[in-house]
Amino acid sequence: MQQPLRTLLDFANETAYLAGRVTQRYYQANVAVNIKADGTVVTKADQESEKLIRSRIEQYFPDHAILGEEYGEKQYSTSKYRWIVDPIDGTQSFIHGVPLFAVLIGLEIDEQVAVGVAHFPALGETISAANGEGCYWNNIRAHVSEVGSLAESLVLCNDPQAMYQGVHGDAWDRIKTTCKVRRGWGDAYGYLLVATGRAELMLDPQMNVWDCGPFPTIFQEAGGYFGDWKGNIGIYAGEALATSKKLLPEVLDIINRKDETTA
Repeated sequence: MQQPLRTLLDFANETAYLAGRVTQRYYQANVAVNIKADGTVVTKADQESEKLIRSRIEQYFPDHAILGEEYGEKQYSTSKYRWIVDPIDGTQSFIHGVPLFAVLIGLEIDEQVAVGVAHFPALGETISAANGEGCYWNNIRAHVSEVGSLAESLVLCNDPQAMYQGVHGDAWDRIKTTCKVRRGWGDAYGYLLVATGRAELMLDPQMNVWDCGPFPTIFQEAGGYFGDWKGNIGIYAGEALATSKKLLPEVLDIINRKDETTA
């Protein structure tokens, strides 16, 4: 039976809040840090947060599929629902005592994100949305910025050095020399700032699915765009770009412009 989106959104909001309480028990508490096989870091807080989220999904929606960063995928061949979970997005921030980390929960229905929550427990901020239900930041309607020029924009990225890995370095050079201000406020916090109109553009040259599960519907309902660097909405491109619909054409033009020397 089709679940109402409002019911699913309320569940996601409550679950993200409870998972955030788990992370807070370990925040700024010298929690042990381990290195995973892929070279990224993980803590007991990541693991316990995801366990709580998964246990709640399994309790309330036992026939739903789950994909999580720490414990992989639980598939159901007949389910059109799949939860996408990042128990702590920004673990580096978390282990350094920086409050910019988040609990991310997205829900795909028929392979399209329809519900999304990003909860920042150390900041006391939550942004959430469901298709057709609007986007809300701590119960206040959220909207992207009305700034219409990159020359007047605050542009964000996660790691400035990582922008030069792969094929995105030239595009990043063009963006950073065109915009007004650039900052390295990364991970989910950068997307929160863009979705609430406090920054105009966030770029990630590398992006895992669980790092962006909530964002297509959050940006859709906030009047913006979330997708790849070519203008395709979604979470599977291995890269991410978030901005307003007003700014998007200029951003895409600058990113995908060929250098005059190689044109």
